[in-house]
Amino acid sequence: MSAIDDLTSELSRLPGIGRKTALRLTYHLLKQPPEQSRRLAAALQTLSEKVRPCSRCFNLTEEELCAICRDPRRDPALICVVEDAADIGAIERAGEFRGQYHVLGGRLSPLDGITPDDLTIRQLVDRVEQGEVREVILATNPSLEGEATALYVQRQLAPQGLSVTRIARGLPVGGDLEYADGVTIAQALSARRAM
Repeated sequence: MSAIDDLTSELSRLPGIGRKTALRLTYHLLKQPPEQSRRLAAALQTLSEKVRPCSRCFNLTEEELCAICRDPRRDPALICVVEDAADIGAIERAGEFRGQYHVLGGRLSPLDGITPDDLTIRQLVDRVEQGEVREVILATNPSLEGEATALYVQRQLAPQGLSVTRIARGLPVGGDLEYADGVTIAQALSARRAM
């Protein structure tokens, strides 16, 4: 396999990048000065070496705690549970949520072999058991797997006696939070409902 094929194969593994786009990106990089490719490679290496999950909420960070968990203006008694770290950016763009987050690291999907043990549900329950949390907002995607994940998390949190709410249906079924606009997310958060 050639270097061009190797890079094309690696790029095509990225979400939203098909083989044709990967090949186009590969040829684009070949037209650039070698220094640009070295900077890209260095940035990728730095990313993999420095970025890790926040020890509290599992958001991505270069520190022990992410910027949101460190922010004293955020309400630690209000936790918004999302599937992936990218979902935090979508909610933050709405500018309405002032609590903290918990990133599950995916959603339940038995067909793909993703079970509760593969997600950070136990860590969320542990966080709630510390007694500071008054409400958990479940902001999983409105897909079949997202709904199943929300229901499972709600059942795990039920013995704690706190308010567990679900974001409203302002988001399209089958859509992802990452691609929703800020107004839709703001409306979904303000119209959340008890589970």
